[in-house]
Amino acid sequence: TDSKSLSVLLSAAAVRQRCRWILEAARAGTLNHFVYDDSVLDDCAQIVAQETRTNYPDLVVPYHSRWRHFETPAGDLSDLLLDYVGASDDGRCRAELDLVFISVLLDAGAGGRWQYRDDDTGMVYHRSEGLAVASIRMFVAGLFSSDPASPCQVDSDALIALDVNGLKSGFKANGDNPLPGLAERTLLLNRLGEVLADSVATGLCRPCDWILDNLGERPVTADHLLAVVLTHLNPIWPQGHIEDGVALGDVGYHPVACSAEEFPGLVPFHKLSQWLTYSLIEPLARGGIEVCELNGLTGLAEYRNGGLFLDCGVIQADGAALTHQPLAVASEIVVEWRALTIALLDELAPRVRQLLALNEDDFPLACLLQGGSWSAGGRLAQQRRPDGSAPLAAEGAVRPANRHRPRVLFDRSLRKNARPPKNVFCDAKIL
Repeated sequence: TDSKSLSVLLSAAAVRQRCRWILEAARAGTLNHFVYDDSVLDDCAQIVAQETRTNYPDLVVPYHSRWRHFETPAGDLSDLLLDYVGASDDGRCRAELDLVFISVLLDAGAGGRWQYRDDDTGMVYHRSEGLAVASIRMFVAGLFSSDPASPCQVDSDALIALDVNGLKSGFKANGDNPLPGLAERTLLLNRLGEVLADSVATGLCRPCDWILDNLGERPVTADHLLAVVLTHLNPIWPQGHIEDGVALGDVGYHPVACSAEEFPGLVPFHKLSQWLTYSLIEPLARGGIEVCELNGLTGLAEYRNGGLFLDCGVIQADGAALTHQPLAVASEIVVEWRALTIALLDELAPRVRQLLALNEDDFPLACLLQGGSWSAGGRLAQQRRPDGSAPLAAEGAVRPANRHRPRVLFDRSLRKNARPPKNVFCDAKIL
């Protein structure tokens, strides 16, 4: 096996194809954990279309990305960068690429108790929105830069030197305001710093360098941008799945995929990496670099989109699965749920476009996610459960990079009756 053949799993096309196999098995009624009801999908599309009209009455829907979390009731906090990098499109592009890289990586589960009070505006934020606001405040304060004269950058030296107290202070976490996973987040950023440093012969390296130096021909396709992200980012994941020296990243195992000629049993998702890729599109546009063919990316396999299909009844889990016990992220039922989520978003998109009288170019998947599916999933969760939790509980925290733990290797002899590899799940922020 060479790195070129391994790259078949490092693409959105592979995500789409292998998740589709699991939907086809659901249609055939051969899945172990879920039953599929195609007749409910049109009702689900109506809910998402109405959600989109409510959220964006003019139907001008922005892309689903980290930038939406910077657009707060107090204004667009990304404008803070202008005070530090000026109005230059190139300078702001590079700063924004660095910012969104670090902000997405910090966007793991925040728990139900943590909150972030923004000193400048007096506003209080929770969960992803709070993590986003905290991350931009830390960024402009220079926490991720080793150059005091240039605070709005992320560089290898600063990330390697980062300690847990720096993040704890930046997130305003303490005993009364606990944020889970601080040590894990710190170690993840340390690892990013190490991989950045390894990518250059001398001097500092920034995430924006990774992106801008590897884009190739213009315009850049979204799938190529994802490939750049995966190639550079996958080695940082704590339980990264590696074969022949190539990090495969967010990959699960499911028996339905065992008929694949290459890497049987493996189902890629690349959830956090695709979330980052969606979030890179706007900074690149500011720098004059167009990203095209956005529908080359897939939907995102996370609990709001996945919960939408469960709460609407498009898929139903068997009774044994509907427990309050958290399910292991590498478990067959969670892999099944995530794969169905991605495939069903592809089924949902044309139905919602038809209801909104929009075409694919005006309403790509990135807009479906932002306009309706994610928020509709959240609204249904609030209606059905007092705490607004997902209908299934999956463990999803980012775990620390253990440099002393042997990496998991994929056995090329894996076939239909073989046991799945352990710990293949890494960059998926489920919760």
